[in-house]
Amino acid sequence: MYRGAVQYESLEFGAEESGEKAPPENPLPELSVVVEGADQAPHLLCGGQQEDRKPHSSSPHWLCQSVRRDDPHLSSQHKGYASEHKDQLSRLKLRDPEFYKFLQENDQSLLNFSESDSSEDEGQQPHSLPETLEEASEEGDEDEDGVSRGLKGKKRDSVPVTLAMVERWKHASKHLTPRLFHEVVQALRAAVATAQGDQEGAEASKFQVTDSAVFNALVSFCIRDLLGCLQKLLFGKAPKGSSRVQQPSSSPLWGKLRLDVKAYLGSVIQLVACVAETTVAAALLQHVGNSVPYFLTFPRQCRMLLKRMVTLWSTGEETLRVLAFLVLSRVCRHKKDTFLSPVLKQMYITYVRNCKFTSPSALPLINFMQRTLTELLALDTGVAYQHAFLYIRQLAVHLRNAMTTRRKETYQSVYNWQFVHCLRLWCHVLSTMCPSEALQPLIYPLAQVVIGCIKLVPTARYYPLRMHCVRALTLLSERTGVFIPVLPFVLEVFQQVDFNRRPGRMSSKPINFAVVLKLSKVNLQEKAYRDGLLEQLYDLTLEYLHSQAHTIAFPELALPAVLQLKSFLRECKVANYCRQMRQLLEKVQENADHICSRRQRASFGVSSQQAVDAWEKQTREEGTPLTKYYSQWRKLRDREIQLEISGKEQLEDLDFPKIKRPKLGDKKDEDRVEFKDLFDLDSDEDGTTDFSERGMPGSSGAQQRAEDEDEDGSSSSEASHLEDGGPDAEAGLVPLELWLLAQGPEDELQDLQLSEEED
Repeated sequence: MYRGAVQYESLEFGAEESGEKAPPENPLPELSVVVEGADQAPHLLCGGQQEDRKPHSSSPHWLCQSVRRDDPHLSSQHKGYASEHKDQLSRLKLRDPEFYKFLQENDQSLLNFSESDSSEDEGQQPHSLPETLEEASEEGDEDEDGVSRGLKGKKRDSVPVTLAMVERWKHASKHLTPRLFHEVVQALRAAVATAQGDQEGAEASKFQVTDSAVFNALVSFCIRDLLGCLQKLLFGKAPKGSSRVQQPSSSPLWGKLRLDVKAYLGSVIQLVACVAETTVAAALLQHVGNSVPYFLTFPRQCRMLLKRMVTLWSTGEETLRVLAFLVLSRVCRHKKDTFLSPVLKQMYITYVRNCKFTSPSALPLINFMQRTLTELLALDTGVAYQHAFLYIRQLAVHLRNAMTTRRKETYQSVYNWQFVHCLRLWCHVLSTMCPSEALQPLIYPLAQVVIGCIKLVPTARYYPLRMHCVRALTLLSERTGVFIPVLPFVLEVFQQVDFNRRPGRMSSKPINFAVVLKLSKVNLQEKAYRDGLLEQLYDLTLEYLHSQAHTIAFPELALPAVLQLKSFLRECKVANYCRQMRQLLEKVQENADHICSRRQRASFGVSSQQAVDAWEKQTREEGTPLTKYYSQWRKLRDREIQLEISGKEQLEDLDFPKIKRPKLGDKKDEDRVEFKDLFDLDSDEDGTTDFSERGMPGSSGAQQRAEDEDEDGSSSSEASHLEDGGPDAEAGLVPLELWLLAQGPEDELQDLQLSEEED
């Protein structure tokens, strides 16, 4: 009786297991009874073949067939297997005499037998199906993981695990046996089922773990000691000086321990998923890293492990991210053909998903994912080319759609953090893996996609996005040695922005261009915008010219920058801006003079490419004035960034007192007192003289106060003064009208004369 092969659900890291092959197809048709259940193989209970089936003359397989014993027609004749077999042989003599003759010459035992052979079968009752059928568990029955789950719904008595049992196992593990390892694995399965809240799994287990102290002791024992004891049981003492990893399947005891090791690895993966404490999870991941040779033996468990490690690599705490990446790297190094490509695909999709939002706290994690993904891509340039070509082409398609349709939706598909971080990733990959013949053809299309992204919407609001693209192109040009015209996109900003214009509003908070893609209209009017923009232009110009400082064509390459900086210094009236750019101009001119002096001493021609390359290499090794200045500037710049980050962290920890802002009512009271001093309109007779002395429009004090009120928005204070119910409010007058009325009796007489003339 053949057993059907169980097909596991295919995960995202690959298809079927390569190490477990399905048994050959059964040549005889079988009567199968399928037990309803999720992901369970059918139980093949009995086999049979119809009697009138015509056998094939070239194969004797039909002789081994069995007849259904529960057939009502055959059970009424009370025939045994032996008598039925004899009848079939007699019919064979008539149907196929040639094959019958072949059996007589080669195998007489099949033809000569006695009727007594069927005596035992004659008295047997017909086969009947049992009332309850055994149902396979989710992970298979005893043949799959070495654990018999029993009949469905039948509870077994669980043995509670105590600290004394764990200590006894710990002492006995020094001389580990397969039976002891089996018990420890069953106890760990019960502990994991309890931690996950799987009540059915905990009840069906041989052991039961309910105490937290027992759980901690058991997990600690498995993480620290069990793997070393298992390694000693399989291979004994490892030979000294051997760095090669021993395969567990090469041990003679692997057949006895295989199912228990498989169950143990599955429990470890489940434990990693349900542990929330960072220190415990870090210890588990270190244990998983040491267990990689065992995971590689089981492809299904290895795929489950990789899926969990990718999740921790992208969303876990910083320590867990590093440990998860070490596990991914170790698995992919040992099984490149099987796991490298699907792991890279899943990691890239996860990277894009986690780059949707960027903040100062998330930026280091995104940079970590870029570096680690680049390291895995560097394991195989062929696989890296396939992924890079596919995803760079995908970026180009998005850019083409945005350029052709010219709609807001298509612009947003390009001008977002995911698109920008993908550009930065592939620029980092190509620049890191250079020189590489396989990836060299991808440099030009990637540079074209980045330049097209800059030119899509070249407005001032998207200057931060332009800065990100310029940095990516500068890195790509510097590392690969390919000339990319980056400088025009930086110098263009000097011509588009008027740095002499007075800012419309002041802002105490600077703009962090590293975590911004688009500026608002309010940001464009702030002084912090121009300060930050000029600082970015200084950094980008210096970085690009530093990358080309050793080239033989540096004087001609830097000439547009020199002319633009001189023009900026002539027109700009802000001292701080001029000071920065004048310093940059001096360093660029000094480097250009240095290259010109070295060129004059050269004895080779321009057409000699090898001589030019050797000259540039020597110049880079000796150093130039601009490279020396850049190295010092880079150290200071990095220190400033670290101080900013640490300063923010320190400010968050300090408990500053809250600033008590004055209420609106308090401000009204102050305005009322001030206006009362200015315009004292009491009912006494001396009020007019006091008013003319204090608040005449011609007096300098009144003019100054009026100007101040106009600049500060005096209308709001006047309105608040009238609403308070003072004497001015009762008359419905504002201070300007009061000034007009206070000019003297001539105005009153003139008004009276006008009124008489109208009559």
